Amino acid sequence: MNTLLRNILAIVAGIVIGSIVNMGLINISGTVIPPPDGADVTTSEGLKAAMHLFEPKHFIFPFLAHALGTFAGAFVAAIVAASHKFKFAMAIGVFFLAGGIATIFMLPSPVWYTIVDLVFAYLPMAYLAYKLAPNKTRQTIA
Repeated sequence: MNTLLRNILAIVAGIVIGSIVNMGLINISGTVIPPPDGADVTTSEGLKAAMHLFEPKHFIFPFLAHALGTFAGAFVAAIVAASHKFKFAMAIGVFFLAGGIATIFMLPSPVWYTIVDLVFAYLPMAYLAYKLAPNKTRQTIA
C-alpha cells in the first residue's frame, strides 16, 4: 500500500478506535460506579448541575476512558503507519488532548481531576502505546 495512504489510514483508524474505546468506557461507567443520587448524567447540563455531587470515585472511569482511548488509538496508529510511527502515535495523543481541553471548558471539573487528566491521560499514554507497539523497524527516540 502507498505510504501516504497508509499514514492517512493510521490517523483515521487511530481516531476511530480511540473514540470507540473512550465512548465504550464512558457508556459502561454508570453501571460499574453508579452516579450520585439525583444526578442526571444523560445531558451536559445535568452533568454541570450535578458536578458538585461527584466524589473522586466518579472520576475513575472518565480518566480510564481518556487514557485507554488515547492508548488504543495511538497503538493502532503506531502499528498501521508506514513511516514516522512515533509522530503518528503522538499526533493521536495531541488530538485526544485537544478534546480533553475542550471538555474542560464545556464541562468544568475539579482542579485536581483536570490536572491529573491532562497530565497523565493523553501524551504519556500515546508515548507508552508507541513504545509497546510491535514493530521491527522502530525508530529510536532518545
